[in-house]
This record gives sequence, C-alpha cells and structure tokens, in this order.
Amino acid sequence: MDISVMLKALGEPTRFSIFQQLLIRKHCIRSLSKKLGITESAISQHMKVLKEADMVYGERFGYHVHYLPKQEALDELSAAFAEMKQQSMDLCRDSQVCQCEFREEAKT
Repeated sequence: MDISVMLKALGEPTRFSIFQQLLIRKHCIRSLSKKLGITESAISQHMKVLKEADMVYGERFGYHVHYLPKQEALDELSAAFAEMKQQSMDLCRDSQVCQCEFREEAKT
C-alpha cells in the first residue's frame, strides 16, 4: 500500500468524513448519502477513490454492498505516523547546531 496515495485520498474532506463513518460501522452508499447529505453518485465517486487507494472493501448483502475500512490500511498508516513521530522526537532541535549538509566547513 502506498502511504502517499492513502493520504491523498483522505486529504479530501468528504472522503475523510466517509472514512470516519466507516470506522464507526459498515455503511452502504445510500446510508452514507443520507448520513452526509450528498448524492449517492457523489458517494460512489468518493468510494471509488478510497477503493483505488486500497483503504476500503465491500461485502455484498442482497442488492447492497456494505463498505468497511481495511485494517491493513489503518495498520500501515499507524506505523507510518509512529515512525514519523519517533523521527521527530529524535531530531536535534538545538538552535546552535547547523545540520545542513551544504554548509561550508570553516577553513583554518
């Protein structure tokens, strides 16, 4: 799974809201449409992006497909953010130290 694709998919506010709703319980397109107050076709387009980002999957129940978040996607996002958090914590924040690799060394 590509983290940048997942973040791009979640970067759109409506898709983020859809994903949050799916974390609460599974929904069909009609249910999400009524819950979020947007058309079913708009929900379908957003779901297409989330599916292409490999973040959701559907289970068929009669005429309806109920969508759920993929646990693997959540695990990968969590791991990526945990790694970024650790890198940030390990970062030298001393304002007196220049870490720029392009800094010219003082000539003595």
